[in-house]
Amino acid sequence: MDLGTGLKTPHKGGVNTHQRWAWLSWRSLSLRLIAIAVIWIVLLLSVGGTLVTRLFENYLISTFDQRLEQFMEGMIGSSAITEEGQIRFTRPLGDQRFFEPYSGWYYQVDVPGKPAFRSRSLWDQTLNVDRSYAAFEGRFERRDGPDEQSLRVFERDIYLPEQDPVFRYIIAGDTSEIDAQMQSFRRIFGWALFVLGASLIAALIFQVTYGLSPLREIRRSLTAIRSGRVKRLEGRYPQEVTTLVDEMNALIDHNDTIVERARTHTGNLAHALKTPLSVMLNEAETQQGPLAEVVEKQAGVIRQHVEHHLSRARAAGQEQVIGARTSVLTVASGLKRALCRIYSDGGVDIELGPDDELAFRGARQDLDEMLGNLMDNACKWAKSKVRVSFSRTEEGRQPARLYITVEDDGPGIPAKDRAAVFNRGNRRDESVPGSGLGLAIVLDMASICGGAVELSDSSDLGGLKAVLDLPLAENE
Repeated sequence: MDLGTGLKTPHKGGVNTHQRWAWLSWRSLSLRLIAIAVIWIVLLLSVGGTLVTRLFENYLISTFDQRLEQFMEGMIGSSAITEEGQIRFTRPLGDQRFFEPYSGWYYQVDVPGKPAFRSRSLWDQTLNVDRSYAAFEGRFERRDGPDEQSLRVFERDIYLPEQDPVFRYIIAGDTSEIDAQMQSFRRIFGWALFVLGASLIAALIFQVTYGLSPLREIRRSLTAIRSGRVKRLEGRYPQEVTTLVDEMNALIDHNDTIVERARTHTGNLAHALKTPLSVMLNEAETQQGPLAEVVEKQAGVIRQHVEHHLSRARAAGQEQVIGARTSVLTVASGLKRALCRIYSDGGVDIELGPDDELAFRGARQDLDEMLGNLMDNACKWAKSKVRVSFSRTEEGRQPARLYITVEDDGPGIPAKDRAAVFNRGNRRDESVPGSGLGLAIVLDMASICGGAVELSDSSDLGGLKAVLDLPLAENE
């Protein structure tokens, strides 16, 4: 029977570090606040960036169109008809690009039935004219131009004085200017949004970290209270959590009061019961006859039950004490001195180690009783040597545990009999002194304290190996 369910192989380890990354869990309030705010910031910056980019693009196109309209007004204002019926400009438009071949800036005046009047920049090309629609109010559109250029084209139909045909004025500009300005704007604006977003997120993380720091301080203080380093929540806290701190301190004080009252009642009950039992046993020993034997036997049984249940009651009461902390080495050293005196005639050597600064998260009386019973049991059966070792272990996200191992070089216990030795009053050898309650008390008290005990024959000393698994009081 495995009485140490959940026991892991003990080993030494460092401080449990999973709490350092606890904020990465979705159960973390910090991560929730940061994640929601980051999503909101990214969404707002994305929407705002898209809107600003569209507005700037519209502004560039509008500015470009105004330039085209200005050139159109210049074309119309400087138009004149020659004697041959050809249209000419009385003054240049004022932009050298209209004279450079395929510069991207072009003009053209189209008259039905006559050659088109074109800018020199068109060279041997002409702009397509669609007469299927009228453009007396002006029309903007995008077209493909010479040399695979993308052009922004402005067309307008005009009646010139004393002329019958409708003249189609066309002015076009290369949109690569707009595209280059937009690319430059997107690059600069994108970096600006990135820096702004990163600054906002950094400020947000600092705000959440600083704002929630009192809660982390409360958690650290509660850990310190539970491990026994302090007794109350101390320090200055923001007004919003001061009430919570006061209520916690009041709860701790109330818990201490209740536990102290339970201890007092337990002690009173032990004194009230043990004294009459001692009187009954003493009287029975002085009397002869069957009645005296029955009284002596039953009084002994009652004493065993009283001691057993009072131990359970004391352990259950002390387990509720917040901040109880007991040095393992101190308790083991005291037990070693006492047991060495008791078993001095048997020549039993008790070895302690390693000398780790490990502490049990519980009351000293409980550890005294559990470890004392295990060491006493080992000394009774050992030939010459008992070894007591301490270690700690941690498994993943589980809190660190304390392991106390007691080994001897005695005959051990067969696997089929290990479950029975934990039964109250069960003794493997009546010739060896004892009440048969020791291991039963260890099992009950370990369970109450949140631990377990396991027996095995894997000791390298050759005898029984008992492993006590208990809550560990952290040093940090």
